Amino acid sequence: MVKNILARIVAVWAIVTFAITFLIILIPSLLTALIPDPKGMLWFNWLSRLWMNVWLTLSGFPIKIKGRENFEPGNNYIVTCNHNALLDVPLSAPYTPGPNKTIAKDSFAKVPLFGWYYKRGSVLVNRKDTASRKKSYELMKNVLAKGFNMCIYPEGSRNRTDKALHTFHDGAFRLAVDTKKPIIPALIFGTKKAMPANKFFYLWPQKLEMHFLPPVESTNTTVTELKEKVFRIMTNYYESYY
Repeated sequence: MVKNILARIVAVWAIVTFAITFLIILIPSLLTALIPDPKGMLWFNWLSRLWMNVWLTLSGFPIKIKGRENFEPGNNYIVTCNHNALLDVPLSAPYTPGPNKTIAKDSFAKVPLFGWYYKRGSVLVNRKDTASRKKSYELMKNVLAKGFNMCIYPEGSRNRTDKALHTFHDGAFRLAVDTKKPIIPALIFGTKKAMPANKFFYLWPQKLEMHFLPPVESTNTTVTELKEKVFRIMTNYYESYY
């Protein structure tokens, strides 16, 4: 009972500090659009990481990043992240090395002020709309063609099961096969405990970690084979570490 009350107090504090720090970082982040890419997006990602470093610290979420060395200079990747909670979203793009964008629901783009920031760092998609999905696929190809990394949650939505990972969709792996870009599997730890799926308006301070694994090549393979291989790699790593 006491923990539930404290977790809701933490949630209120996190929302307040999120809003305040966001307003501070908003204008500098949007101004990065005036800088030619890839430097513009690099600056945007750097500011995002600075923001998250401050906000996560204020909210009681120390973070550890492992495996940055798997990103080779001069190469770009499709980064596949597991998805356990809404808290995964502010981790994936800011802490992924190099310029990058994330595939994201278009509904958040309608939020006043935040929507501008959200659009800057995302490829938007309405998963219920076939035309939107096709458009987002082409936009992701363009992101990779620019030399950016593309962050994708292959589970589609947050994993509410008791399994390490939910079933993967084909999108990330079809994109990899079509563009011949390697995949870097990424595992996020701690967000499921910090923000349990069965609790409403609940946030509990927790150490968070994001681990980037060695690249998986996408050439000479099928979409299904690649999907199953990455799923197996991520599941085995998650179960052995967590």
